Amino acid sequence: MDTSLILASGSQIRAQLLRNAGLDFAVEVARIDEDAVKDALLAEDAPPRDIADTLAEMKARKIADKHPGAMVIGCDQVLAFGKSILSKPTSPENATEQLRALRGQQHILLSAAVVYADGKPIWRHVGQVRLRMRDVSDEYLAAYISRNWDDIRHSVGAYQLEGEGVRLFHSISGDYFHVLGVPLLELLAFLTLRGVIEG
Repeated sequence: MDTSLILASGSQIRAQLLRNAGLDFAVEVARIDEDAVKDALLAEDAPPRDIADTLAEMKARKIADKHPGAMVIGCDQVLAFGKSILSKPTSPENATEQLRALRGQQHILLSAAVVYADGKPIWRHVGQVRLRMRDVSDEYLAAYISRNWDDIRHSVGAYQLEGEGVRLFHSISGDYFHVLGVPLLELLAFLTLRGVIEG
C-alpha cells in the first residue's frame, strides 16, 4: 500500500461518495474513543469546529501510522446545538430526545476532513452547514424513528437527509456533501492539485 489512498472511516455514505467520484481507495476503520476525546476537548472549552477537526486528524493519523507510504483521509462530523454537542443516538428514546430538542430550532453541522501522509497532516478542511428543523409533531417523530432506526442510529442528530430525514427540515444553508459527512468538493480539489486524481 505504498502509494495508496485509504479512507479511515466506517461510514458507508462517505465511501459511496468517494466511489461515485471515481476514487480508487481502501477502507480501514480507525478505532478511537470518540466520546473520551470529545469530553476532554469540551472540558477545555474547545469550539465544535476544533472537536471535529481533532477527531478527523486522530482517525487519519491512527491508520497512517500503520501504512507509512499511504495517503489517509480521516473524517468526522459534529452537530453543534446552542452550547451542546450532539452525538449519534444511543437508543430510539435518545433519538426522540434529540429530535424533540432540535425541532423548530437551528443547529450547525461541522464536517471535517484531514489528509495524512508521511507522518503528518498535509491538508484539512472543516465545512459548516446551518439547518433549521420544522416543528414536527410527536406522532410523526415516533413513526419516523420507528421506520428509520436502523439507519439513523449511525447519524449525529438522528437523521439522514438522503432519506426520509429530509422531511424534518424547513431550510438548509450550506454544502449538501458537508451534511453527508465529507467536504467532498474541497477534498477532490486537493487530490487533483496533488496529482492523486486526474483533472
